[in-house]
Amino acid sequence: MLIADLAAWLVEESERRGELSSLFEGFCTRLDAAGLGLWRTTLGLETLHPELSGIMLRWHPQAGMLEPRKTPRAGVLASESYLRSPVKVVDDTGRPFRWRAGEPMLGMPLLAELAGEGVTDYVMLPLPFLDGSRTAVMSFATRAPGGFTAEHYRTLAQAARLFSPWAERVLLRKIALGLLEAYVGPAAGRRVYDGQIERGDVETITAAILCCDLRGFTALSDRLPRREVVGLLNRWFEVTGAAIEGEGGEILKFMGDGLLAVFPIEGEPAATCGRALLAAEAALAGTAALDPELVAAGHHTLRFGVGLHRGDVELGNIGTRTRLDFTVIGPAVNMASRLESLTKELGEPVVASAAFAAAVGRRMRPLGSYRLRGIAEPVAVFGLEGPAFA
Repeated sequence: MLIADLAAWLVEESERRGELSSLFEGFCTRLDAAGLGLWRTTLGLETLHPELSGIMLRWHPQAGMLEPRKTPRAGVLASESYLRSPVKVVDDTGRPFRWRAGEPMLGMPLLAELAGEGVTDYVMLPLPFLDGSRTAVMSFATRAPGGFTAEHYRTLAQAARLFSPWAERVLLRKIALGLLEAYVGPAAGRRVYDGQIERGDVETITAAILCCDLRGFTALSDRLPRREVVGLLNRWFEVTGAAIEGEGGEILKFMGDGLLAVFPIEGEPAATCGRALLAAEAALAGTAALDPELVAAGHHTLRFGVGLHRGDVELGNIGTRTRLDFTVIGPAVNMASRLESLTKELGEPVVASAAFAAAVGRRMRPLGSYRLRGIAEPVAVFGLEGPAFA
């Protein structure tokens, strides 16, 4: 009756749409209450994310759910922790891995750790996901004398298969949200996932707009190998992106050696515009902090310009019937882009519009009025107070 009871419980729990960790904890608790003698249980799932390779949930009968282990993506498949693990065996064979006390440990640190804890039987089972291209495993360990009985093993294998579709469903949602967050941004990704996918489905928002672009990037690309250029560009994007996201902004688009970000205005414009200005200053400081390392490696230092504007933009889906982009458009975006271009002419790291300077709540230095491409009348612009490096 255990498997039938587990199935009924899973159906009820799935309707509550809880977190995978709470679902797994309830699952393990019910298995343990059935007298299977569990010492610990794990659920290992490979994700699809630029930074994170996978996550392992761990449950212990006395401690309950332990802190999840997250595995960074970089170099994981070549790491000793993976190459000398039961996970590698299950990935390669697609079959269960089992070890009993007294058997060779096969050079696996995990087995030595389990033996030290008095574990007598350990089994790792592949989960039959529809997508078999990524790791999905569940493991069980016991300290019971003689290990798992044949009946216990069959029950655990059935239970793992029963849990599999629920785990895959939750994981696919996590993967979808993670990919959308990585490729279109957290807020935009959530909008897309929630159904804002129709072409032309846009809404007007008021935002502080930040547009920035590296200087001398074409010449840099001509001098350096392509992979080295990509590495430098990623380091700059990392510094700049951290500054923007740290102040609540969202990057909507990378454009070659530049980016476009917005800070939606909710409440007082001064607070939002102030955060956008702080983000620009933090990005400048973070880029300057890279100078010693770049010079030591024989590279030129990086410099860039920032255009800041405040205005209404259209946020949403724009593109073809089969290829959409979730972005912002409108005269305000064009203004921010023109202001960024003006930084090169003026030798200023930051150039802001009068609309932005009036709303920011901090004094900005008047730079005069200039004609901008596509704009009929001269535009008053403002820069940072105090010394500026350009």
